[in-house]
Amino acid sequence: MGKYRLIVNPVAGGGTSGQSIPDIECRLRESGLDFDLVQTERPWHAVELAQAAAAEVDVVVAVGGDGTANEVLNGLMLAKNAGRSVTMGILCVGRGNDFAFGVGIPIELTAGCEVLTADRRRTIDVGRVVGGDFPEGRYFGNGVGIGFDAVVGFVAAKMKHLRGFIGYFVAAIKTIFVYFKAPLVQLIFDDQPMNLHALMVSVMNGTRMGGGFMMAPNAVPDDGVFDLCIARQVSRPRIFALMLKFMKGTQAEHPTITTGRTNRITVTAVEGTLPAHADGETLCTEGRKLELEIIPSAIEIVSTVTGE
Repeated sequence: MGKYRLIVNPVAGGGTSGQSIPDIECRLRESGLDFDLVQTERPWHAVELAQAAAAEVDVVVAVGGDGTANEVLNGLMLAKNAGRSVTMGILCVGRGNDFAFGVGIPIELTAGCEVLTADRRRTIDVGRVVGGDFPEGRYFGNGVGIGFDAVVGFVAAKMKHLRGFIGYFVAAIKTIFVYFKAPLVQLIFDDQPMNLHALMVSVMNGTRMGGGFMMAPNAVPDDGVFDLCIARQVSRPRIFALMLKFMKGTQAEHPTITTGRTNRITVTAVEGTLPAHADGETLCTEGRKLELEIIPSAIEIVSTVTGE
């Protein structure tokens, strides 16, 4: 089974992650897992810790929410680029846990520990986005949101008293009144340019964002393509109606929604700017151009779903 290293963000989930350490250690020791544990101290620290761990252990486990998982993923991808490939695991103690959901990792902590010790693995694709605050590029496992859903994430991050899906839902209601005029953007995918006022552009490797909004209900994280969900400008009342459809994953039937699949897409602001996030982490608040590509079969992950 090999050696595991747990990278814990102690402030994830409003401090739930740090409080869960004794329980996690007890469960994993009882299962006989060979592991050690380190804690992050600042933003981007998990990237550094994951890179270092890749030279020392067989499996690196992100303990936190989507932000922690994204940082660990970035560290492991940087390590892979340097010739050191290791397996990734996730224990969910954060807010949305959308990446874990999309790759078949249970949200409940006890079940998550059982998955780690069962050690079943699959290989998934990883996205890479260049632009905004990351001209050198940033990796993502679940998806990139541009426009409305990015602003929802920014608003939700300020709401410390609400966590999980309810926090994102309340933030989405607030965002309807602060983010209304959609920018004019140019999308280029499959060599076909498309200009439109886009309320939201979701580029998904996983299925959901915000703990319960099914941005791409049919997405598969190992099929070599992104699933796209593009929403055109609509009135405020229709935004609310669309939100309900996203909760059910039925938005594709709406006339303002365009879906598609591609392995590469470029999004450019023609008028206005691009607020954007990757796996819930800020890419930019006023970006101009984002280039996204998928890297097939990029990383092995411990999951309830095994590779064929």
